Amino acid sequence: MMHTTHHIPGLVLRDHFYELPVDYASPGQTIGIFAREVVAPTKVDSDLPWLVFFQGGPGSGAPRPMGNAGWLGRALQDYRVLLLDQRGTGRSTPITAQTLSGMASAQAQADYLMHFRADNIVRDAEAIRPQLTGGKPWSILGQSYGGFCAMHYLSAAPQGLKEVFITGGIPSLTRSADEVYRATYRRVADKNRAYYQRYPGDVQQVRRILDFLTQQPVALPGGGVLSPRRFLQLGLGLGMSDGFESLHYLLEDAFVRLHDGQTALNWNFLHHLEKHQAFDTNPIYALLQEACYTQRSASAWSADRLLGEFPEFALDAAGPVLFTGEMVYPWMFDVYSQLQPLKAAAELVANTADWPVLYDAAQLARNTVPVAAAVYYDDMYVHREFSEETARQVPNMRLWHTNEYEHNGLRANGAAALGRLLAMVRGEV
Repeated sequence: MMHTTHHIPGLVLRDHFYELPVDYASPGQTIGIFAREVVAPTKVDSDLPWLVFFQGGPGSGAPRPMGNAGWLGRALQDYRVLLLDQRGTGRSTPITAQTLSGMASAQAQADYLMHFRADNIVRDAEAIRPQLTGGKPWSILGQSYGGFCAMHYLSAAPQGLKEVFITGGIPSLTRSADEVYRATYRRVADKNRAYYQRYPGDVQQVRRILDFLTQQPVALPGGGVLSPRRFLQLGLGLGMSDGFESLHYLLEDAFVRLHDGQTALNWNFLHHLEKHQAFDTNPIYALLQEACYTQRSASAWSADRLLGEFPEFALDAAGPVLFTGEMVYPWMFDVYSQLQPLKAAAELVANTADWPVLYDAAQLARNTVPVAAAVYYDDMYVHREFSEETARQVPNMRLWHTNEYEHNGLRANGAAALGRLLAMVRGEV
């Protein structure tokens, strides 16, 4: 373990590195885990409680702090914050096509990937906690998938927790991947309808782009192919507060007229489209998204199997063509350049049923750790009714229902969102 300290305006940052087991049941091979400590300059020497942030995803590293603002600024009034790069992400030993390429086989890759879910993310946190707190419990904040990690933490190691805050991330304890994606498709369809109501001219623009892509394959600047289905994955952002505008402004620049009078897809559009799609840089999302919901079962490409149940998503649907959301599909491993080498491993992961149970319902029914959670009424990613169902099974959990924010409420107005959750835990509201 080594430390490097940096000072930026309003923040003091300290790097922490740990070598931890890949498989806690069979220690031997290790991976690096990185976490960044953040504290206000005036409180560097104060004996502050810890707040650990679990990022959404899966597959994304923790935020890189730029200043004392947002939810982080609010947290630093009361805590010393730890931004954890969950295993496989950021500066922790990363999962990419490059890092997995040296493994002996697709089966070896799949076996390795089995250790990168919420259960082992929590084991990493519990291995780090005594080194930083001297054994005292700490507080945690989970955003989206980070909330899934928080619920597993409550289930597996509640003794390590003082209080829990969750924003848009209460999972179902028992529902299958199929049940989750059936609910998700309906929510995504609703977001599409709202999007086209705001931007009715985009109905024709989307059709025009799809017609172009159907006629000829389009190579992307960074490699890979823009297929019609890949284009429709731009709907992943429709559940964010700025998602409608982000998509609309991107589509505005889709076409360019050449000197010979021909029309082509704008290179700038293709470049910016790639930046909207992080599957190449964060492959854990494509590899393990459906595994977030599997317990003693295989997902077997749930979203792909269920797509036919929702004919409104068909490319030749009579109405507006609908974008898809957070769903992953096997064809992605043909058109994303950094997913192509992982196609065989992805197939093995999707069809394995050997996933541990993530949530101990009996333990959660005895919960004594205070939990405050924001549940976004129109959440496109985490089904509100399933979150409420879970909350009814877990005592000492208070919900803040709101339609003031979308799924990214913590980013859109983090100081207010975290402030509300802190007040709930403290009994102030």
